[in-house]
Amino acid sequence: MNILFWVLQVILAWLCIAGGYFQMFKLGQLQEDVASMRELPHSLWMMLGAIGFIAGIFLILPAALGRLPVVTPVAAAVIAVHSLLICALYLYYGDRAPLPYSLAMAAIAAVIVYGRFVLKPL
Repeated sequence: MNILFWVLQVILAWLCIAGGYFQMFKLGQLQEDVASMRELPHSLWMMLGAIGFIAGIFLILPAALGRLPVVTPVAAAVIAVHSLLICALYLYYGDRAPLPYSLAMAAIAAVIVYGRFVLKPL
Protein backbone atom coordinates (compact mmCIF):
# COMPACT_ATOMS: atom_id res chain seq x y z
CA MET A 1 0.00 0.00 0.00
CA ASN A 2 2.86 2.35 0.83
CA ILE A 3 4.35 1.78 -2.63
CA LEU A 4 1.03 2.68 -4.26
CA PHE A 5 0.89 5.97 -2.37
CA TRP A 6 4.49 6.77 -3.29
CA VAL A 7 3.74 6.10 -6.97
CA LEU A 8 0.65 8.34 -6.79
CA GLN A 9 2.66 11.04 -5.02
CA VAL A 10 5.38 10.99 -7.67
CA ILE A 11 2.84 11.10 -10.51
CA LEU A 12 0.91 13.94 -8.90
CA ALA A 13 4.10 15.82 -8.03
CA TRP A 14 5.24 15.59 -11.65
CA LEU A 15 1.85 16.83 -12.90
CA CYS A 16 1.83 19.70 -10.39
CA ILE A 17 5.38 20.80 -11.05
CA ALA A 18 4.95 20.65 -14.83
CA GLY A 19 1.53 22.32 -14.69
CA GLY A 20 2.76 25.00 -12.32
CA TYR A 21 5.75 25.68 -14.54
CA PHE A 22 3.51 26.09 -17.57
CA GLN A 23 1.10 28.36 -15.70
CA MET A 24 3.97 30.56 -14.58
CA PHE A 25 6.26 30.63 -17.61
CA LYS A 26 4.34 29.38 -20.67
CA LEU A 27 1.01 31.11 -20.14
CA GLY A 28 1.03 32.51 -23.68
CA GLN A 29 0.85 29.01 -25.12
CA LEU A 30 -1.97 28.05 -22.76
CA GLN A 31 -3.93 31.21 -23.54
CA GLU A 32 -4.31 30.16 -27.18
CA ASP A 33 -6.59 27.25 -26.29
CA VAL A 34 -8.03 28.00 -22.85
CA ALA A 35 -10.48 30.90 -22.48
CA SER A 36 -10.10 31.21 -18.71
CA MET A 37 -6.36 31.73 -19.17
CA ARG A 38 -7.11 34.68 -21.47
CA GLU A 39 -9.86 36.20 -19.33
CA LEU A 40 -8.27 36.13 -15.90
CA PRO A 41 -5.26 38.25 -14.88
CA HIS A 42 -1.82 36.87 -15.58
CA SER A 43 -0.86 37.39 -11.93
CA LEU A 44 -3.68 35.09 -10.79
CA TRP A 45 -2.41 32.29 -13.03
CA MET A 46 1.14 32.97 -11.82
CA MET A 47 -0.03 32.57 -8.21
CA LEU A 48 -1.99 29.39 -8.97
CA GLY A 49 1.01 28.02 -10.86
CA ALA A 50 3.33 28.78 -7.95
CA ILE A 51 0.97 27.09 -5.50
CA GLY A 52 0.83 23.98 -7.68
CA PHE A 53 4.59 23.96 -8.21
CA ILE A 54 5.42 24.30 -4.51
CA ALA A 55 2.75 21.80 -3.43
CA GLY A 56 4.18 19.33 -5.95
CA ILE A 57 7.60 19.64 -4.34
CA PHE A 58 6.08 19.21 -0.87
CA LEU A 59 4.42 15.97 -1.97
CA ILE A 60 7.84 14.33 -2.18
CA LEU A 61 10.56 16.12 -0.22
CA PRO A 62 9.29 16.05 3.39
CA ALA A 63 8.43 12.35 3.32
CA ALA A 64 11.56 11.41 1.36
CA LEU A 65 13.82 13.31 3.75
CA GLY A 66 11.96 12.15 6.86
CA ARG A 67 11.45 15.72 8.00
CA LEU A 68 7.90 16.80 8.83
CA PRO A 69 6.21 14.01 6.83
CA VAL A 70 2.79 15.39 7.82
CA VAL A 71 3.41 18.11 5.22
CA THR A 72 2.93 15.54 2.44
CA PRO A 73 -0.81 14.89 2.97
CA VAL A 74 -1.33 18.59 3.69
CA ALA A 75 0.25 19.38 0.31
CA ALA A 76 -2.06 16.80 -1.29
CA ALA A 77 -5.06 18.51 0.35
CA VAL A 78 -3.88 21.86 -1.01
CA ILE A 79 -3.60 20.32 -4.48
CA ALA A 80 -7.11 18.85 -4.23
CA VAL A 81 -8.61 22.24 -3.34
CA HIS A 82 -6.40 23.99 -5.91
CA SER A 83 -7.49 21.59 -8.66
CA LEU A 84 -11.18 21.95 -7.79
CA LEU A 85 -10.85 25.74 -7.85
CA ILE A 86 -9.28 25.55 -11.29
CA CYS A 87 -12.11 23.20 -12.38
CA ALA A 88 -14.61 25.81 -11.27
CA LEU A 89 -12.80 28.46 -13.33
CA TYR A 90 -12.81 26.17 -16.37
CA LEU A 91 -16.53 25.52 -16.00
CA TYR A 92 -17.32 29.20 -15.52
CA TYR A 93 -15.47 30.15 -18.72
CA GLY A 94 -16.70 27.15 -20.69
CA ASP A 95 -13.34 25.37 -21.01
CA ARG A 96 -14.08 21.68 -21.28
CA ALA A 97 -10.80 20.33 -22.67
CA PRO A 98 -8.58 20.82 -19.55
CA LEU A 99 -11.33 19.77 -17.13
CA PRO A 100 -10.52 16.01 -17.03
CA TYR A 101 -6.87 16.79 -16.25
CA SER A 102 -7.79 18.93 -13.24
CA LEU A 103 -10.45 16.50 -12.04
CA ALA A 104 -7.95 13.63 -12.23
CA MET A 105 -5.45 15.66 -10.22
CA ALA A 106 -8.09 16.40 -7.57
CA ALA A 107 -9.04 12.72 -7.38
CA ILE A 108 -5.44 11.53 -7.07
CA ALA A 109 -4.78 14.17 -4.41
CA ALA A 110 -7.88 13.09 -2.46
CA VAL A 111 -6.70 9.46 -2.52
CA ILE A 112 -3.29 10.54 -1.22
CA VAL A 113 -4.85 12.64 1.55
CA TYR A 114 -7.06 9.77 2.67
CA GLY A 115 -4.28 7.24 2.35
CA ARG A 116 -1.64 9.25 4.17
CA PHE A 117 -3.89 10.51 6.95
CA VAL A 118 -6.01 7.38 7.50
CA LEU A 119 -4.75 4.19 5.85
CA LYS A 120 -0.95 4.34 5.81
CA PRO A 121 0.43 7.41 7.59
CA LEU A 122 4.07 8.26 7.02
